[in-house]
Amino acid sequence: MSPQLSLLQPYPFQKLKQLFAGVITNPALAHINLSIGEPKHTTPKLVTDALIAHFDGLSAYPATLGSDDLRQSISSWLARRYSITAPNPATEIIPVNGSREALFAFAQTIIDNSEGQPIVLSPNPFYQIYEGAAFLAGAEPYFVNCNAENRFQPNWGAVPAEIWQRTQLVFTCSPGNPTGAVASLEDWKKLFTLSDQYGFVIASDECYSEIYFGTEKPLGALEAANQLGRDYHNLVIFSSLSKRSNVPGLRSGFVAGDAKLLAQFLLYRTYHGCAMSQMVQAASAAVWDDEVHVEENRELYRQKFATVTPLLQSVMEVHQPDAAFYLWAKINGNDTEFASKLFAEEHVTVLPGSYLARSAHGANPGLGYIRIALVAPLNDCIAAAERIVRFCRKHSATLGTSQAV
Repeated sequence: MSPQLSLLQPYPFQKLKQLFAGVITNPALAHINLSIGEPKHTTPKLVTDALIAHFDGLSAYPATLGSDDLRQSISSWLARRYSITAPNPATEIIPVNGSREALFAFAQTIIDNSEGQPIVLSPNPFYQIYEGAAFLAGAEPYFVNCNAENRFQPNWGAVPAEIWQRTQLVFTCSPGNPTGAVASLEDWKKLFTLSDQYGFVIASDECYSEIYFGTEKPLGALEAANQLGRDYHNLVIFSSLSKRSNVPGLRSGFVAGDAKLLAQFLLYRTYHGCAMSQMVQAASAAVWDDEVHVEENRELYRQKFATVTPLLQSVMEVHQPDAAFYLWAKINGNDTEFASKLFAEEHVTVLPGSYLARSAHGANPGLGYIRIALVAPLNDCIAAAERIVRFCRKHSATLGTSQAV
């Protein structure tokens, strides 16, 4: 067995299951789950129509590189969305089975541990795939804490030079999970400069890019590079239809950027055996070509955040994020105790922030936070928020929860 497997920690939802083991919930209240980032809005009809129309695709092996039509659709979408020159669909785009598997596989392609143990940098809190990908590629994860005082952005300037010298890959996430924070052009400029200096690859996870609340769209890494007059050297982005189009079960996304890196990634994937079904490719192309359903989806999230955030602000420190569908709420108490008692008394599930982070540099930046995923229908989100408010007021002394100033 691979010794690296012993380094993997339980997934946050495994920890949550263990936390709730033996907990007796309030039988008078229906369960409302706001812990998992799984979209619950209706899947667009154009997806099911495209799947049905392309059942004949099941009779052939799909190509690892995907169809010309899908890669062209993705290229055109990137050009429209980010006001950039359309990436070359033949060399700068690879369709993937969701961003999760691609993020993991990409690290296996990039990391070279033939001379010592390399480092993979990750924001903290973070999406746990980053850590697992680093370990199983034979690298050492290094966490860069994301705190409120730094706009929940990684403080790249705090990373010592000796760490940068061993770094081969940096995972970024903007809009961030769980904070919803969006990297600015200046943030990207700093990271690009460090990449030029030390030679590491940047893997930008942008799966929440289409869920935002104002008129300003979140800045993407390719867009930032374009604005700074750069090419895509050592830069790739990962995107997905799961959140944008409410199709988590479709398992469809893409990787785009540095053509040289993608050529090696394609070679890896050819052996990895992870080509996307032709019928899924056809449905994906149809969805990337349509923005009407995306605008409708954003409006549903806008309504939920506009309604729920003020309710929760009466009992905890929480603000509407830049983007994504999470509230990253600060409580002045123990986040695991909060989540456990809330589940027992109000039958509402939230995720303790400490489960999404690691202790690094003397602190776990998730401690004292909870992640609330506003994925349920509006009425359920409102009901859950009202229960959380009731719970906080009841336990303001014992849990240390205080009203926000």
